[in-house]
Amino acid sequence: MKKTITIVMGIVLFLTAKLYAYDDHDFQIWNTDVEELQLNKVLKLAFEQEFRWGNNASEFFYQHYDVGLFYDLNKYWSVGGGYRYVLNKSKGKFLVENEPYVVATFASQFAGFKYDDRSRFEYNHFDYKDDTWRYRNKLTIKSPWKFTGLAIQPFISDEIFILIDDGQRLNENRAYAGLAFNITKNLKGEIYYMLRSTKSSNIWTEANVLGTKLKISF
Repeated sequence: MKKTITIVMGIVLFLTAKLYAYDDHDFQIWNTDVEELQLNKVLKLAFEQEFRWGNNASEFFYQHYDVGLFYDLNKYWSVGGGYRYVLNKSKGKFLVENEPYVVATFASQFAGFKYDDRSRFEYNHFDYKDDTWRYRNKLTIKSPWKFTGLAIQPFISDEIFILIDDGQRLNENRAYAGLAFNITKNLKGEIYYMLRSTKSSNIWTEANVLGTKLKISF
């Protein structure tokens, strides 16, 4: 009887765990909104909020709110820092993460292609597990071609995430392909496809993300 109960409990726990985990190759929708305030020629303040839906875009599972200050050192380099407040859903409950960060970005162009390489260090503070440090590097390349009155411009990006705890290990990669465009003089948008690969318990899973981004500048 005890053996039977143990087996039944094991099955229930397994099914419950599966219930809260998205399938490999899950389809997701992400939306990001950014407001930038140019304080002077070299200094700007940025606010960002992002919302994500998973489980084939049927479940709202993530949101963050971000404020950052950024300074242009010269035409190639900019530096900055900020704070991100994250709510990530797990087992039906939104868990809180506090994430201060610093960034440095190098931007230039070659043969008409614009590119920027952003390095970002984050401190991830949790109330429910050990804190971690993380390094992120994102390379973006924009084509020199623009189409229609919206100045539609194709771009590609790749971002790696390296978790710094007892050692250094790659635990996420995001590969993007999308279109950037101008809606008005001060309002810009992006639409993109992203293949997100994440590693947990030495197992890689993927998600197919349809993303949108709007940025307004003042």
